[in-house]
This record gives sequence, structure tokens and C-alpha cells, in this order.
Amino acid sequence: MRDLPLNSLGLPKPPQETRVVVAMSGGVDSSVVAAMLHEEGYDVVGVTLQLYDHGAALAKKGACCAGRDIHDARRVAETMGFPHYVLDYENAFREAVIEEFAEAYLAGATPVPCIRCNERVKFKDLLATARELDADCMATGHYIQRKPGALGPELHQAADPNRDQSYFLFSTTSEQLSYLRFPLGHLASKAETRALATRYGLPVADKPDSQDICFVPNGNYASVIEKLRPGAVEPGEIVDQAGRVLGTHRGVIHYTIGQRKGLGIGGLGDPLYVVKLDVANRRVVVGPKEALSTRVIPVAEVNWLGDEPFEARPEWHVAVKVRSTRPPREAVVRPLSATTAEVELIAPEDGVSPGQACVFYAPEGGRVFGGGWIRAAL
Repeated sequence: MRDLPLNSLGLPKPPQETRVVVAMSGGVDSSVVAAMLHEEGYDVVGVTLQLYDHGAALAKKGACCAGRDIHDARRVAETMGFPHYVLDYENAFREAVIEEFAEAYLAGATPVPCIRCNERVKFKDLLATARELDADCMATGHYIQRKPGALGPELHQAADPNRDQSYFLFSTTSEQLSYLRFPLGHLASKAETRALATRYGLPVADKPDSQDICFVPNGNYASVIEKLRPGAVEPGEIVDQAGRVLGTHRGVIHYTIGQRKGLGIGGLGDPLYVVKLDVANRRVVVGPKEALSTRVIPVAEVNWLGDEPFEARPEWHVAVKVRSTRPPREAVVRPLSATTAEVELIAPEDGVSPGQACVFYAPEGGRVFGGGWIRAAL
């Protein structure tokens, strides 16, 4: 019996015999994925997760964005004619993402909850649900590429560097990668995605992209923390690196490493930046711009996607991103254990903050080698 040819998702089955669960957020990207696969003849099942309640998160009645997104996903499924389900993951999301977000901010870190959501909810809980639905794979609207490699599928940056979401997906494991598909990763621009949405007649074709963290829709992190942890925000002192008091603040959570504006301590000569958050003493430490420069970064919870074990070499010469908006920079990663490392930047970076991710890339070619979470220097 001859082997069946692979379909467009890399599976040896005809599309009509291949079930795909599509994670649908209600936005244009995941909607296009679902419509594209449905048009190709796949057995598409759309699933939307209800993750949060804006009214509860913001203590504001009438906030309905979560409901609107669910409604939009359902309309797309009805338009295309495939089944769609809404799963209540509110408790799981609160425990796995929102609670840690609050604790991290209160500890002086700058967390990236979108990464934890992908890691702990979408690519863990939802992926398990997809398997329970007998799906052959799960597809998402993320802009990242999954390419065949000598030892299995590899993770690569998106073809469009302006849309690349590899920073937010570094913790995807090899096992998850074998089951996941990212049909938009090869597109040259978001305009192509919107053109496809228009061609499929999707009601979300002109829907704006979401800009904020889903449960912080107005960008005001501090107000969300204050609702989640009443009484946890206490005022304190703004001090220079020598400990001299320069002013007072309303709570450490209102500040981030590298912040310059809104300190309320103008007229002191050269510009001052937040260089450290001393949570234990409720102090915001400020200093000159050069004090922000960091060369050595401790990272933990390393997820390694290289072909050799992480500890197989004393050091790895890679490129790293320490913020989602920055390009990869040359670095050396020295493993300390299977999940911890020291990252040395060849050229120092400003504003490296505990709680952010440090993502590893091949020096050339865009392959993602994983990454870890930035920890405070001892």
C-alpha cells in the first residue's frame, strides 16, 4: 500500500478526513485561518475561550468586549458553515495568568501575560481539549512559522517581521509544536490577511487589531492590580542610587524599569530614569540613562528548542530579544542547568526588566531556539 500524500497541514490524510480545531479569538487573524481551512475542505471545529469578564476585571459595568469577541467568532463560523463552541476557561485563566500577573507586578517585575496564556491555557488546556475532540491538529492565527527539520518540526519567525509573534511563543514545547499549525506565518503582510477576510466575506474583515492585554483593555495595569489586590499598593520614596530621597510615589506598581516620564521629580538636572524597583522597602530607585545598561542577564524556566540538549555545550552563540519590540541582538547563552542560564549580551541593552522574556534565535535564518524568563540579578 502506497503512502498517502501529505495535505497542506503536513498530515497523510485527505482534508475532508482531517479534523482541525481552530482557536478563534474573534479577531481577523484566527477567523481567516478557520475560513481558509474550511474552504480547503478540512473538518474545521472553531473553539473560542471565554477567559475573563471585563466588568469584574475593571470594576466597571457594561464592559462587553469579551462578549463581543465571542459573538464575532460565532458569526464567522455561521457565515462559513462550520461548528463553533465557546468554552468557559475563566477560572483557569485567572489562576494561571491573572493571579501571577498581579503577584509579579507587586514584586516589582514587568510580566508578559500573553506568553503565560499561550503556554498555560491555549497550548495546554485548549490543546488537550482539541485532542479530546479527536482533532488531528490545532491551528491558530499567530504569525510564526512551523517548518520541517531534520529532527522534527522547528519554530521560525514569521515571514513579515512587523507581525512576528515569536517572542510570545518561545515557551512552546517540541511536543506541542508537533500538534500545532500556524497557517498565516508565511504571509508577507497583514494586508494579505485582510484581503483574504474580504474574499471569504467575513464580518470581521475590517475589525481593528487589539492593542492591549486582553484583561487590561485601557492599558492601565495599576488600576487592575488595585482591584485584584486591594490595599496592596502603598506609597513610598523615590530615591537616587545613593539613597537620597528625591520625592514620593503612589505605589511601586505604577512604575517600570526604564520609565522616564511621570516621575514628578523634574528640575534636577540630567534626565532620570527608573533603574530599580525596591519592593521590600517600597522605594523607586532612579538614576542616569547609563545606569540602565545591562550586559549579563540571569534567566530561568528555559524552554530549549535546539537540536542538541541545552547542556550539551558550555555556551551557545545566538541572537536574543529582551523585549518584543526590539530586534534580536548578538549574545552568548551559558547554561547553568537544564532550565537556567546566564545570557551575556555582546552590546549592552537598556531597560532589561525582570519578568520579561529573553528569547533565543539562531544567528541567521530566523529559527527560534526557545528562551527563558528574565530574573532579577542577585
